[in-house]
Amino acid sequence: MTDVGIDAIEVWVSNLKLDLPKTFAPENGEDPEKYTKGLGLFASSFPDSYEDIVTMAANASYRLMERNGLEPADIGRIDVATETAFDKSKPVSTYVAGCLEQVYGKSLTNANKGERKFACISGTQSLNDAYNWIASGRNRGRGALVIATDTALYERGDAGEATQGAGAVAMFIDEDPDIVTLSKEQGIGSADETDFLKPNQQFPSVDGHRSMQVYLARMREALEDYKAAAGDIHPDDIVYGPFHTPFPGMVKKAAVLAYRNVIRDTEVADELEAEVGRQPEPEDFTDQEDYLAALREYTDSLRDTERYQRWYKERIRPTLTISREVGNWYTGSVHVARTSALLDGYDRDRDLVGSQMIVGSYGSGAQAEIHAETIQPNWKRAIGRLDIQEQLDSRYDLSFAEYELIHDNHNLDLETDVEPLTTPDDEFVFAGWGPMGERKYQFVA
Repeated sequence: MTDVGIDAIEVWVSNLKLDLPKTFAPENGEDPEKYTKGLGLFASSFPDSYEDIVTMAANASYRLMERNGLEPADIGRIDVATETAFDKSKPVSTYVAGCLEQVYGKSLTNANKGERKFACISGTQSLNDAYNWIASGRNRGRGALVIATDTALYERGDAGEATQGAGAVAMFIDEDPDIVTLSKEQGIGSADETDFLKPNQQFPSVDGHRSMQVYLARMREALEDYKAAAGDIHPDDIVYGPFHTPFPGMVKKAAVLAYRNVIRDTEVADELEAEVGRQPEPEDFTDQEDYLAALREYTDSLRDTERYQRWYKERIRPTLTISREVGNWYTGSVHVARTSALLDGYDRDRDLVGSQMIVGSYGSGAQAEIHAETIQPNWKRAIGRLDIQEQLDSRYDLSFAEYELIHDNHNLDLETDVEPLTTPDDEFVFAGWGPMGERKYQFVA
């Protein structure tokens, strides 16, 4: 079978920025380090009043096509992953297709379109759908446009408010891709959980402590399942490890558990034994609580070792660079982490061809997925086209009063009319309502 994977990536950072330590923390009477050191966040991205999940998705897709010389005829499938959809019937992908048809003057009539929902993991599920469609041979030589787009808002005063964010990641999935190929093997960890949900409501109901436990448990199950399918993983063979990143502090917790898992029964564990002891095993204990206490103590000691700190600094921390500045993008989160990792490699001029990333996706409700991605010869050419830092630097810096207005503007339960804070340029914008309550969009050159 021909290799299938990600041929092109584009990230659309929404146009507004909320500075967490300088603007959000003082207004809430909190220590800025609660965000910068605790959560690992410095800023959140927000959509202006003319932006929403459709404009962000369409803008990411249009820029991807323009940068990579793609035409509508090259696209046989458009899949959108979102957990902030505003319609229970009409998928966001149809709106995106309509936007692209405006600028190209060509039809996407014969492109299959759909929308995926499973909290934050649906972006990866859409990626897998595209992989399977192409691998089956049903694509007729065409590629798939996969888009993860979300406006991740929390109710004002909610504990998750500081982790908010909004943006879109578009990916073109094709045969013989330029950036990465996807492994055939994948691992799944899934269970019926209620850690985060939105029962017919815009803002989520979240059990934060439970959600962290569920995230870590499902990731462990997925990693074990992946190893059963693909074989053991050596930590030094992972060039980067992009994880789902609701906030970077969560990844710090997950990374050491993943490291503990993959060093088991390796020379790494043997070499660390003199420093941190032998990794506890369940069969060594008659009491479960004693085993868990010993495992926590071992993990804490492992986290403090120079070897782990070096591994984390090289392979995990680079995946968090963009997330620290934009917050949680729900379905786009892990795809932002992948892009951040590849940008790190590009900026450092690393030779990554043939290197492997292990990608960990998660969605509340709950499911995790692990798969491998192998970096391809043309990855630098593709990643060099991105301008994410320029987008980050050009965002409008919100005052707290402006943040409150923008939050209200994107609260679907409120009727507001907020003047734009920025001027759209070469992008799609929300242009009002149609006769059936449908949203209208136009391109502003």
